[in-house]
Amino acid sequence: MSNDWRSATGISSHQISQTKGKEGSEIATSLSNDTVIVVSNRQPYRHRYQQNGEGESTITVDRPTGGLTAGLDPVMQRLNGTWIAWGDGGADRDTTDEDGKLSVPPEDPQYTLQRLWLSDSDVNGYYYGYSNRALWPLCHLAMGNTEFDSEQWRQYRAVNRKFADQVLEHTTDDSVIWFQDYHLACAPQLVRSQCSSDQFILHFWHIPWPPVDAFRACPQHQELLEGLLGNDLIGFHVSQYCQNFLECVETLVEHADVDYDSGRICHGGRETVVKAFPMGVDADTIKRQSTNVPESMWQEFKNEFGLASDLRVVLGVDRLDYTKGIPERLQALEHLWAERPEWRGDFTYVQKGSESRSEIPAYQQLQDRVSTIIDRINARFGSDDWQPVIMIGEKLPRDTLCGLYRYSDVALVSPLRDGMNLVAQEYVASQIDDDGVLVLSELAGSHERLGDAVISVNPYDTEAHADAIEQAITMPEAERRHRSRRLRRKVHNNDINAWLHDMFDTVDQLRGNTGS
Repeated sequence: MSNDWRSATGISSHQISQTKGKEGSEIATSLSNDTVIVVSNRQPYRHRYQQNGEGESTITVDRPTGGLTAGLDPVMQRLNGTWIAWGDGGADRDTTDEDGKLSVPPEDPQYTLQRLWLSDSDVNGYYYGYSNRALWPLCHLAMGNTEFDSEQWRQYRAVNRKFADQVLEHTTDDSVIWFQDYHLACAPQLVRSQCSSDQFILHFWHIPWPPVDAFRACPQHQELLEGLLGNDLIGFHVSQYCQNFLECVETLVEHADVDYDSGRICHGGRETVVKAFPMGVDADTIKRQSTNVPESMWQEFKNEFGLASDLRVVLGVDRLDYTKGIPERLQALEHLWAERPEWRGDFTYVQKGSESRSEIPAYQQLQDRVSTIIDRINARFGSDDWQPVIMIGEKLPRDTLCGLYRYSDVALVSPLRDGMNLVAQEYVASQIDDDGVLVLSELAGSHERLGDAVISVNPYDTEAHADAIEQAITMPEAERRHRSRRLRRKVHNNDINAWLHDMFDTVDQLRGNTGS
């Protein structure tokens, strides 16, 4: 969630359908005469085998758990469209027909999930290779981690062709085709080249778009930009990413005319519009879930991890990704405890950190580095009755995670660079008691919307980072409540449904302008 589009709070599609019926219906009404095709690397429903107590296998389904998949699923249910995605679940093949299709949700089928099968070689080259060793670090300006391997690029293009071919099998004259994220940069132009002008193609890029001086380092920059210019509309989280993309096109694509004021690009006889759509979370559902978590559960959590009942908790919830700034955050905490020993024993930092992309060396190194720093801090400052840092790697039940959000005193969300960061918004939506403080990186996309009510931090500035944590811990109650209320209004007024409305209203406007 970027963040890449992975949300920490899980919700079922049925819950959203109940609570978001009106909004979903309005979106569905605007597209009711169209064939809507969503295309993403990640699928909304995933089947896997699970061993029961007697050693027998049963098939279980993982449902939408937040972010785009949870927000768009109820809309797709009303549109009766098609969602095309990589079938990565262990039992996925056994739950589809011979063409890789199945109807979802399982209990009340409303739309088609079209699974696309990838070989191990495809996955290694397209996903673990070019997507996450070239594009991910490039877009996050982690240039030391970039690997521009020509064979991985060929596999990336080949898989994009597989996605495009699958889209073309489902496309009709009135199709609205919506591509998701950096895994599918080539696919829009591949589809466009085989379609008439009647189809509307849009793409949402969930991670940052880098400045031109960084992007031009990519040997395949021309092909990537031309692939994306197959879209009628390209969405980014914030205006700066739009500006960066327009500059890249103007500088690196021949015969492209760029209008910065309107965000319009003319190239190859076609027009592409670029616009910012800041993504939100399902704030109402998160609020309800947090309300249902009793304080007794929080005390049970503290007892399980040996935390005194009156000990304050500072929280971090992240994937173990080198873009999230976890080592820098830990170094700021270490600096605070070293320079201001009066804070030792006053609070514990709880890092909920799920391993991610462990097949990639840069991620293995990050995980090792985080473990080393945590061990050093605990050895340096810990005592018989106080542990400075607690690391939680396992998946937490939904209510436990909501309890962490609600009852922790401070949340540290300090990525080195992030497209949006939905964890920051989820934490805010959980603050029903209005007593939590958010420390937020200036380099996260969500800072553009939330920055005037958070404690802002530059994650690279260790001393200032430590000062920000101290400011959060010592903030007077009245100020905590005032900031929290302002943040909650922002998050609720700009939730996932507002984001979907903005996106599809723009689609309607652009299609009207072209007379389609």
